[in-house]
Amino acid sequence: MRKLYIPLAALLLLCLAPMPYGYYTLVRFVSMVIFAVMAYDYHKKEQASLMVAFGALALLFQPFVKVALGRCMWNVVDVAVAIGLIALFFRRENVE
Repeated sequence: MRKLYIPLAALLLLCLAPMPYGYYTLVRFVSMVIFAVMAYDYHKKEQASLMVAFGALALLFQPFVKVALGRCMWNVVDVAVAIGLIALFFRRENVE
């Protein structure tokens, strides 16, 4: 699962560039699926705080009932989540 942190962070950072609307919808769907799987994975590992965080991210990024934050706020969210994923990748790498 850790192997997906960096590619997902890259997808989120690419949202800062002007892309077609379909790209953003694809990123939201892919992010939702990956975050939901991560939440389940952390549930199995009994790490409640990360399970809740990734579950909340799955709900935030889901493309079915869109959360209208505006482009600027979505950029902030994308960068913050990407930085968090990269930090978690390196933190987890040293632990395992």
